[in-house]
Amino acid sequence: MNVKALALLLAGAALTTNVADACTNYIVTKGASKDGSCILSYSADSHTLFGELYFYARGSHAPGTMRTIHEWDTGRLLGQIPEAPQTYQVVGNMNEHQLVIGESTYGGREGLADTTGLVDYGTLIYATLQRAKNAREAIKTMAELVEKYGYYSEGESISIVDPNEAWIFEIIGKGTQMVPDKKTNLPYNKYKGAIWVAVRIPDGYISGHANHARITTFPLEKGSKNSISSKNLKKIFDPNIEYVYASDVISFAREKGFFKGTDAEFSFSDTYAPLDFGGARGCEARVWSFFRAFAPEMGKYEDYALGHNLKNRMPLYVKPNQKVSAQDVMQAMRNHYEGTSMDMTKDCGSGPYANPYRWRPMTWKVDGKEYTNERATATQQTGWAYVAQCRSWLPDEIGGLFWFTVDDVANAPFTPIYPCTNQIPNNYKVGNGSMVKYSPISAFWLFNRVTNFVYGRYSLMFPDLLKVQQELENSHLATTANAENKALELYKESPAKAVELLTEYTISTSSKTFNRWKELDEYLLVKYIDGNVKKEKDDKFETNGYDANIPAFPMQPGYPEWWKKAVKDQAGEKLKVVE
Repeated sequence: MNVKALALLLAGAALTTNVADACTNYIVTKGASKDGSCILSYSADSHTLFGELYFYARGSHAPGTMRTIHEWDTGRLLGQIPEAPQTYQVVGNMNEHQLVIGESTYGGREGLADTTGLVDYGTLIYATLQRAKNAREAIKTMAELVEKYGYYSEGESISIVDPNEAWIFEIIGKGTQMVPDKKTNLPYNKYKGAIWVAVRIPDGYISGHANHARITTFPLEKGSKNSISSKNLKKIFDPNIEYVYASDVISFAREKGFFKGTDAEFSFSDTYAPLDFGGARGCEARVWSFFRAFAPEMGKYEDYALGHNLKNRMPLYVKPNQKVSAQDVMQAMRNHYEGTSMDMTKDCGSGPYANPYRWRPMTWKVDGKEYTNERATATQQTGWAYVAQCRSWLPDEIGGLFWFTVDDVANAPFTPIYPCTNQIPNNYKVGNGSMVKYSPISAFWLFNRVTNFVYGRYSLMFPDLLKVQQELENSHLATTANAENKALELYKESPAKAVELLTEYTISTSSKTFNRWKELDEYLLVKYIDGNVKKEKDDKFETNGYDANIPAFPMQPGYPEWWKKAVKDQAGEKLKVVE
């Protein structure tokens, strides 16, 4: 999510502004996945974003129909642009043609936002999903939208994935300089539009981004057969094209004094989002955690992820040493740097129950020196998240599979959603609660109830949550395969009947997820009330042997030795038992 409203932290060891809210995207190309799908994950992280599943119906629009644009982050009215004659159905961030888009905000150099722009990054995503059928169409659509209507937001990394290809598109504005029009004398922004570059991730590789621009150098169209500038955007559908960029991406940087090297030395990230400690530690480290899970040689970049060696920069993409499944990506999204020097359970900040979370703010000072908490992929402020599978061997109605959840991904279950459905499950529907209005039938509020309870005694309670999470997701995996087999048979007879079946499956499975999590909520409260832990036998709470309503005396696990010693050192004389 956008973090424009956050105050700038000091330079040097301070983290950049982007990491306080922030988002994470992981990309798996079809040649790198276990089943041949292209996979994209996205966690939309913000302290003000409500977890709900968006829906845009397909439609035909008469000439003159306008699209009203509100900034996604704030709801601020930006203006109107003409609506496309035909728009496609979108569920969440995936459309009916299996095109899926995600983002992470990197911010970039200050002063490059176009205050007159009509297209913010949210509109760029959702308007494109409604207008494009594949990744190359999406890139062309995005480039044309910002050129014609101006780009309102700050720097963004955008993932664009379809059943066959995966791209990263990085964009930033050019600022605002109002000058009079020579004909009308009315003021207009001289720098309307945006600077951008898009790179196709080679098949067989994985990639990702997490709030820092990751595209560095790239081949220019002169003397290259696989690269074009925006001046030749119509050539983007040539399958040999792997790099596309705004024609003024270098000249604008020279004009502003951001870059003085040769064209061949030009790096988008270094020019428009110079790397610092925070960009590495709070952002790139999350990509590193994903890479190292599937490419052990990535251990050599740990000093880079720590922010200690910024010259040891990671590549944009790596080849995994094993095929990656959608479930593997789900687990990568649940990472807290376990097993690394940044493991969040290995210092006293995790408390007596090894909590792998740190409440904000991200940094603090002691004796004039600044320190940071880690910003892991799994985080408490996630609004919603997904793992999307785009499958080229299946009809679009069946091939698009959108695993969706709300709240902290590590402590929430994914449920399968088919973007062919025109019915959104009620527990995830827009309008069912908000960040300032509790709803007892909202998955976001239910999942938060459970997660916020578990945070308090994490090492004790998380195993119970994990058991139910795995139970649900394993069940969904099996039933999804069965539902798709049935849908394929129906599709031969009638695509509409296949859609009806998958709609019913989406609704019933989402309901099952919600109801099972509600049972978990009640179970955890009964088991862990008042700091105790009730005893269990054969999946039932033990009683005292006399009355079925009176439990056996509960366990009282107390605190770890290191915690007791810390309390003794701080307050031992006051708490000492006098003999």
